[in-house]
Amino acid sequence: MHTHHLRPTLEMTGGTSFHFTDEPLETVLQRAFDAAGGKDVRIGGGAAVIQQYLRARLIDELHLAIAPLLIGRGERLLDGLGDGIDGYRVSELVGSPTVTHAVLVRR
Repeated sequence: MHTHHLRPTLEMTGGTSFHFTDEPLETVLQRAFDAAGGKDVRIGGGAAVIQQYLRARLIDELHLAIAPLLIGRGERLLDGLGDGIDGYRVSELVGSPTVTHAVLVRR
């Protein structure tokens, strides 16, 4: 995981490990691709992490689950991206009374 707060590796039950690094995004992503051995790689983290990857155009597909909750605070995922979101289009939009799923793909 790319982070601003370095910490030791976190070992989870079941064999998943989270490694924290402050290396460049491209380096972290390449390590994830290498470790995945040809499988999909998912990027997790807060809004700031996702925004960094969007600005760098390193995300191929972004799945957003949007729930109608008023929480009053928090980071706004798509604010302040500038041109970072321009290279994406909505490929799928499915809604229900409880959640809307939007899939954005890189053009």
